[in-house]
Amino acid sequence: MEHAAPDRFDRPAALVIGAGVGGLATAMRLQAAGWQVDLFERAAHPGGKMRALPSAAGPVDAGPTVLTLKPVFEDLFATCGARLDTCVTLTRQEVLARHFWPDGARLDLSDDPSHNARAILAMAGPANRRAYQRFEAETRALYDAFDGPMLQSPDPSQRDLAGAVLRDPRLIAALSPHATLAAQLARRFPDPRLAQLFGRYATYVGGMPTHAPALLALIWQAEARGVWVVEGGMARLARAMADRLVALGGRLHLDSPVARIETEGARVTGLTLRCGTTHRADTVVFNGDPRALALGHLGAGVSRVAPQAAQEPRSLSARVWSFAATLRGPSLLHHNVFFGAAPRAEFADLARGAMPADPTLYVCAQDRGTGRATPDGPERFEIILNAAPLTTARDVPDEAATCHQRTFSTLARFGLCFDPEPGPEALTTPRDWDSLFPASAGSLYGQSPHGLTASLRRPRARTPVKGLWLVGGGVHPGPGVPMAALSARHAAAAIMADRVST
Repeated sequence: MEHAAPDRFDRPAALVIGAGVGGLATAMRLQAAGWQVDLFERAAHPGGKMRALPSAAGPVDAGPTVLTLKPVFEDLFATCGARLDTCVTLTRQEVLARHFWPDGARLDLSDDPSHNARAILAMAGPANRRAYQRFEAETRALYDAFDGPMLQSPDPSQRDLAGAVLRDPRLIAALSPHATLAAQLARRFPDPRLAQLFGRYATYVGGMPTHAPALLALIWQAEARGVWVVEGGMARLARAMADRLVALGGRLHLDSPVARIETEGARVTGLTLRCGTTHRADTVVFNGDPRALALGHLGAGVSRVAPQAAQEPRSLSARVWSFAATLRGPSLLHHNVFFGAAPRAEFADLARGAMPADPTLYVCAQDRGTGRATPDGPERFEIILNAAPLTTARDVPDEAATCHQRTFSTLARFGLCFDPEPGPEALTTPRDWDSLFPASAGSLYGQSPHGLTASLRRPRARTPVKGLWLVGGGVHPGPGVPMAALSARHAAAAIMADRVST
């Protein structure tokens, strides 16, 4: 499938590889700035990991499920002459997530700290309420301190981050530079269930709280600042971005896998599709896993780009169920988390590459939290289990059947039952992710976030090959839908600045 617009001979040209969030956002920004952009996507639809699968109740998300850091996308659409809320329908969630534990406890958290303090008081008592209030204040201060020099900066340095801490020495205790997130939370919360809950946020960037730095506690703030459900699922956001690109005159080429990036000397000259067609331009943007470049999958001329992507450990993968069924059991919201009884054992299993025997399960009830009535018949569900990347994973005999048993027998213990239960066709495994996103090793988040300086070791937008730029969740500032969009902001600004300079 191809969308075309009239060429403008006086426009600078850019070729973008990959219509994930980073590629779409970069293409939109360049096209809006007067460039002529061609965006090539190997799949039949835009969105990358923001994808959907068919079900009896309609398309069901099989990747990200909600939008956070909404201002990032409001800025993107405004830059491209549109309003986000007229391109997609968004519903803010009063409750961010509903949490269940095997002992029968249940906790709803919202974006209102006072509500959360009351809910934690009711579940776990005054000492844990005080611990939460301290945690909320510390993570808010960390987020505010690191937002500018880290997330908003195209090229952060250790000196910049150290300067942010030195300007407010109170951050040192919250940062706990020599502690893991799990250890820090265990000291903060007398109730281990709350340490388990807030430790789970490390998995949002592919890390394990038992290995990730305490700094990753600030991820909570990305969700605490608001969660929005996109009507029609997150794939609808990708479609809206693609539609805006085409409306601006950009060209979107679907079912168009790229075989290699063409170079002459130390600069790019274009790309060649798998079908043999070559497109020429002196600006090429790669929105894929940088590991594919480092391993030579896009040609020898760009294999020296992002060498760390081939050397650094990989982040977590996932096993994902996407299906429609009729639900019986406890009341669900859009976001729901069912915790395992032994989190340390769960992450020990993942660390050695095994499928956890007692997994924590994330359940997205896609048709809830939309402002519409819950369907009388089948609803759409996405269930996510953390998994090891292929670089460390052990083989699981009869993987689909084993995953099915551990998923649905665990949920049944909470009283949650689905009719019918999905078959293996509804499951996306780490090997499937690697096939969908070549050279990723199934990792959904690029390089591992373990280690205090891991975020500084991610590839940046600029590469040593002139004219080649990187965007996406495998690039600074990191994984996640809003982070990929921020990487596009950084890349587009640098591309246009270089053009003016030249």
